Amino acid sequence: MKIIIIGAGQVGSTLTEKLVTEKNELTVIDTDRSLLGILNDKYDLRTVCGLGTHPDILASAGAADAEMLVAVSESDEVNILACQIADTLFHVPNKIARIRSREYIERSAELFGAGGLSVDKVISPEMLVTSQIAELVFHPGTSQVMEFSNGELAIVMVKACYGGFLVGNSLSAVKGTELDGKINIVAIVRNGKAIRLSSGTVIEGGDEVYFITQTSYIGQCVAGLERVETPYRRVLIIGGGNIGAGLARKLQSMCQVKLVEENREKAERLSEELEKTMVFEADPTDRDFLDDEGITKTDLVIAVTSSDESNIMASSLAKRLGAKKSIALVQREIFLDLIDETNIDIAVSPQQVTISALLSNIRHADVKNVYSLRSGNSEAMEIVAHGSGESSNVIGKKVKELDLPQGVSVSAIIRDGASFIIADEMTLKDGDHIIIFLTDRTRVREIERLFQPSPFF
Repeated sequence: MKIIIIGAGQVGSTLTEKLVTEKNELTVIDTDRSLLGILNDKYDLRTVCGLGTHPDILASAGAADAEMLVAVSESDEVNILACQIADTLFHVPNKIARIRSREYIERSAELFGAGGLSVDKVISPEMLVTSQIAELVFHPGTSQVMEFSNGELAIVMVKACYGGFLVGNSLSAVKGTELDGKINIVAIVRNGKAIRLSSGTVIEGGDEVYFITQTSYIGQCVAGLERVETPYRRVLIIGGGNIGAGLARKLQSMCQVKLVEENREKAERLSEELEKTMVFEADPTDRDFLDDEGITKTDLVIAVTSSDESNIMASSLAKRLGAKKSIALVQREIFLDLIDETNIDIAVSPQQVTISALLSNIRHADVKNVYSLRSGNSEAMEIVAHGSGESSNVIGKKVKELDLPQGVSVSAIIRDGASFIIADEMTLKDGDHIIIFLTDRTRVREIERLFQPSPFF
């Protein structure tokens, strides 16, 4: 696929890395020659230095025959205008824009709907991160929740610890328990590496366990892998930006929510907007303030300021002073790699969340959802099977008969609204939604080819 990416920052460069390995024809536009130079040194692609809204720059990037434009620069306005010009002048068929401004997002139906600006898909990092963190609050004990089939199914990551009845036992021990038929363990990561699974594989404390289940069973499944956690009742949010305020709105009806914001003007505005949230103008690293506000009785601290350093410091301090659990928003990869050495329980990466949303719209086959996992090394996707026994490589075959590469497994099947967690004996039909887990994402292109029907279909 011929794709133009506008923006060579963190999201643009990460997206470039993932797409270039899948044999796409990429051109990256940015005004910073040094960023483009880094990409040129690492990958086989074209780069154009200039502003992505200029018609001559788009023309030199090959917009005339591009199949997709992905605008992920730091400016919402540049991203929107680039999509509009790409459509008006070059008729690029697929246009995606990353947009951060809450004002644009709230009116996206009017701005980008029928007759509006020519943006086919809007990606809002703040909304995506807010939703992901909210899912972690709704499902205590989880470290990641990835929903499929309109929220009916989810792949969940839990860090196993002794106290869960499955920990210390083999995978075959699921049979005969209350989880039999409800859980499908699709991957175990031990000491940073995915291990090969068999019925005799023993779950050990400290393992990162990925399983798929119906969302209504998530709590029950988590209880099998760690000590049962009670629902979070007292939540402290650090940072009053779009993510912090959005989380407060989502949680304030079910939890006792306190929000800390250092900027007085912003704190005053939020105190008026968030009727059920207690808003404080304070330094979140002030020990006296945290003690006064009962940090030892706080179930969960969520640090979501715009500064990685502040988020790490504040959530780590709160945890050390007695908060039961902590989540930190971390953007820079170098800090993500260090989180395991701190007392912070969960790090959420806005780049990884954004990349997942972008990939869902870029895949070659009929892919509905994509989640990038473990710093992008693994992936989960929902792909639709099309065709017949003559036009498809998968239709008419049982799941266990599929020619799947090593490190790839079918986790579940959704058919006519019903989900099947254990699907090895099922024969695939046209229209089936298949949930696939890849511990090695370099196999993505093979999976897309496997599920693409004949061009004569």
